[in-house]
Amino acid sequence: MKKLGTLFVVMALMALGACKDSGPQKKFLPPSTGPVNSLMVVMDTELWQGPVGDKIRDEFAAQIIGLPQIEPLFSITQLPPKVFKGTTTYSRSILFVEKDSTSLAHIKTDTYSKPQKVAVVTGATEEIMIRNLDSLAPRAIKEFRAVEIAEAQRRFERSLSKDKALEEEFGIQMKVPSLYKVGKREKNFVWMDIQIPKGTMNIIAYSMPWDTFKSDSTLVQDIVHMRDSIGEKYIPGPYENTYMITEKAFSPYVFPAEIGGKKAAEVKGVWEIHGYPMAGPFLTYIINDRENNRKLILEGFTFAPSTEKRDYMFELEAILKTVSFDTPPASD
Repeated sequence: MKKLGTLFVVMALMALGACKDSGPQKKFLPPSTGPVNSLMVVMDTELWQGPVGDKIRDEFAAQIIGLPQIEPLFSITQLPPKVFKGTTTYSRSILFVEKDSTSLAHIKTDTYSKPQKVAVVTGATEEIMIRNLDSLAPRAIKEFRAVEIAEAQRRFERSLSKDKALEEEFGIQMKVPSLYKVGKREKNFVWMDIQIPKGTMNIIAYSMPWDTFKSDSTLVQDIVHMRDSIGEKYIPGPYENTYMITEKAFSPYVFPAEIGGKKAAEVKGVWEIHGYPMAGPFLTYIINDRENNRKLILEGFTFAPSTEKRDYMFELEAILKTVSFDTPPASD
């Protein structure tokens, strides 16, 4: 009996030592789920149908700029708190809004699943909740979009193109899904595309001299001129003397950005075909590549008539944002 007691003591000491060596145990988190660009809003239905819900829709279902038709920033699903359990908690992007005596507006990471962002807003009155939503929305949208971009990249990284056209022409690496094929390659120009229902998704790359854009006051006009000249030279329409240009009716939107660790300009707008009724959205990054004394231009554009284009353009954005400058461009 004494030997058995001694054995228990030894086993207990070994177990304690093992626990000490392994350190604190991390909580297991299941993988997050849901379509890209979806947002789960957890709040009472009464609040959802009132001014607080209106504020959420104004911020998180706002119209995306640069698309030819109205499409929301996120596709929203609202659930009452009592239904928010089980697999519904695994949603990648969650906004939790509740009436409470404590006033809160913050964002949590990987609470119920991973990767996940949970924005939490509380307040004693609707006015306080709306004020907290107003203060938190810009950061929450930025973090929701970041986790959605990462998810889109994770999905297409399962099968990547091995084509070396971008590396050989521009000295860049970009994670492009294998279904995209190079359809045109010339000196200083690469065009890749993929067939989608009713149309195509496209990626083009080219470079311009470092001093192409000389003045901030003419930046938009200079960007339009650049795109139109490239379209005329490389991107023909369906008939002779037709080619891609920037839509004449509306100027594109320009924002500061950072791509591949370099400062850039992000340009969103609508393209059209000169002399033919075709159009669609485009997203252009003009990257300051000082090391190579150039502006590197990466653009994604979609042709998908009578079809929602938000998720197509989001995929193109996710692809373009994988660019890295690991190798020097090929010499002449």
